[in-house]
Amino acid sequence: MLNVENLSVSYSNLQVLWDVSLKVGKGEIVTLIGSNGSGKSTLVSAIMGFVKASSGRITFADMPINGLPTYSIVHYRLNMVPETRKLFGKMTVRENLELGSYLNPGNCDIEYIYSLFPVLKERKDQHAGTLSGGEQQMLAIGRCLMSDPEMIILDEPSLGLSPKYVHNVLETISKLNKEGLTILLVEQNVKRALEISHRAYIIENGKIVLTGPSESIMHDEHVKEVYLGM
Repeated sequence: MLNVENLSVSYSNLQVLWDVSLKVGKGEIVTLIGSNGSGKSTLVSAIMGFVKASSGRITFADMPINGLPTYSIVHYRLNMVPETRKLFGKMTVRENLELGSYLNPGNCDIEYIYSLFPVLKERKDQHAGTLSGGEQQMLAIGRCLMSDPEMIILDEPSLGLSPKYVHNVLETISKLNKEGLTILLVEQNVKRALEISHRAYIIENGKIVLTGPSESIMHDEHVKEVYLGM
């Protein structure tokens, strides 16, 4: 579904990504693992059109999306939940969700979002900025799903959350995948991400250094030492 080929990205004279290639097949959860500064966020930003690639090719559903504005990429049913959530804090929960359906107003189902995250229905008239961190993450995911995507990118969805909310969010991600949603997951909770994903990529210093089935990656000695603390 998503195919990134030999992607390089530079900021001014500083190269951040070096010939990165990555694939996500329909119906998969693929996790992207790397330390801070490894290039994870730059990669997903390039896929979504937030930053311009120096070279390489990105296709989604066999359609080139290099150079397209982000709203066009969302219109083609690829969407992203950013690391910082980017909610409209002075708007209500319901208003934030409704904004997610702006490009696909006829295909949204707000009741489905409420069924995934019942707390959002309870807080539908509450300003988004007053929610807890876990509730805000649920709202960010819900808003993304309101665009009726075929695939979503989640950038560090468990960052800053309590263990309870980490469990809830990752369980929901797994549930969405079982319902047919394709997912690229960038996640700091490496062990849990590998447990729920089909395949994984390890990125270090802007280069993909390892890829394979998640179960194999979990037992790789380098991964166990550097990312799992084993």
